[in-house]
Amino acid sequence: MITEGVSRAPGLTVRQLPVWDRPRERLKRLGAEGLSEQELLACILGRGAGGESVLVSARRLLAAFGSVRGLAAASVEELSQVRGIGPAKAAQLKAAVELARRTAIPLGTRPEPIVDPERAAAIVRPQLVDQQREQVVALLLDNRHRLIRVSPIAVGSLSATVVHPRELFAEAIAARAAAVIVAHNHPSGDPEPSEDDLQLTTRLVAAGSLLGIAVLDHLIIGREGTVSLCARGLMSSPARRASKRGKGR
Repeated sequence: MITEGVSRAPGLTVRQLPVWDRPRERLKRLGAEGLSEQELLACILGRGAGGESVLVSARRLLAAFGSVRGLAAASVEELSQVRGIGPAKAAQLKAAVELARRTAIPLGTRPEPIVDPERAAAIVRPQLVDQQREQVVALLLDNRHRLIRVSPIAVGSLSATVVHPRELFAEAIAARAAAVIVAHNHPSGDPEPSEDDLQLTTRLVAAGSLLGIAVLDHLIIGREGTVSLCARGLMSSPARRASKRGKGR
């Protein structure tokens, strides 16, 4: 197998490998299902950079993001930071991921309306749960609350993400969305909302109200679970939340 050959001689470029052991030739002979993840990435990337084998670049990508799923969730900027992967190759990878996502949707079907936090969480949780930095995404919905697309909004540090309403609503307006659901991860694993999370939600709800784009929910994703601020009644203003707490005493 080529995977064994690569591990024995990791410094070899693809051209130095026997013709029959090169990823593209193996794909022709065995089909895409017969290739390793490293070889599939090498086929997408095409060639290495700076005299380095594309197989080494592919292996470095998998190491950097932990898995193909982690790689698929990475932004173009994050991919570009990996040695041997510049903006052009990063764009190739993101395009391949998006094509794979679209082919997973059966032809002639329309997405079901997102009517509860569980359905929304099922869409974004795989993308966010294992990320080591906070990432904010938005589910952009049509007037029947069917998914148009999931758009990345911001990537932050390990402890905080700064999100401005204009970043969210620029995406929503471009997609002609009637409503949005915001989601972000807590790298700590604990999905309990912070005061910053509540304040951000208040700002987004207020901005959406002015623009006529409803912010339906804010999901917080962690390894320990998912929290829906809507389900907890935390999508209102700070004054109303304080009033509710006072009535509950």
